[in-house]
Amino acid sequence: MESLRESVVSHIRKTFRTEPEYPWMRFPEYAVFRHADNRKLFALVTEIEKNKLGLQGTGTVDILNVKVKDPLMADILVRQEGYMRGYHMSRGTWVTVLLDGSVPFDDMCRWLDESYLATASAGQKNKLRPPKAWIIPANPKYYDVQQAFRQADEINWKQGKNIKKGDTVFMYVAAPVSAVLYQCLVTETDIPYRRDGGAVRIAALMRIRRVKEYPPDQFTFDVLGEKYGIFAVRGPRGIPQDLYEALR
Repeated sequence: MESLRESVVSHIRKTFRTEPEYPWMRFPEYAVFRHADNRKLFALVTEIEKNKLGLQGTGTVDILNVKVKDPLMADILVRQEGYMRGYHMSRGTWVTVLLDGSVPFDDMCRWLDESYLATASAGQKNKLRPPKAWIIPANPKYYDVQQAFRQADEINWKQGKNIKKGDTVFMYVAAPVSAVLYQCLVTETDIPYRRDGGAVRIAALMRIRRVKEYPPDQFTFDVLGEKYGIFAVRGPRGIPQDLYEALR
């Protein structure tokens, strides 16, 4: 039967596709797990003498070190059984979890997920984040998106920075329409494309599928400004929750 330590290591390998590193010859029991891109540590699994942790009894105990993003949550955790301040970690949001059965395995998985995200690079965080809603511009001067959607429900479009597959985009069509006309689902990103000339520069395309169409007099430029505080749509931007609810 697997020990709790072995279960944790197996979970990290399967979930994050990361193999343990053993960087210290003097401490071969220290298993370090890092991100592949930025090399930041997100978990450490080892065994420590109980007296070094202020625990009663002799011998050693297996531990897991993880980073908790919220300092308040870290303060709450270290007051609970099975948690303590990060051993050998200098920053206050690192937490040590005892692998002695006092903390449920599902909770450990939760903190591993959080630690992985808290230490990820900006690009990796964007890939890991939940789906997001955006409002994006379309200028009829350069492309007739209305005609494009008359011909097909799915089209290629200039990919906005940080937009990923699964996101929702609400397309604002500029003058003479001056209104949000379409709700679309992003079905593919990072389609190779290069255009660098004139007023339009494109480094990559995304594939978007029309989900919903709005009357041109419903979410007009004036309505966006007066009701939702949006006075310009010059590039991809997040949208207020009240507008999102109205558009849904």
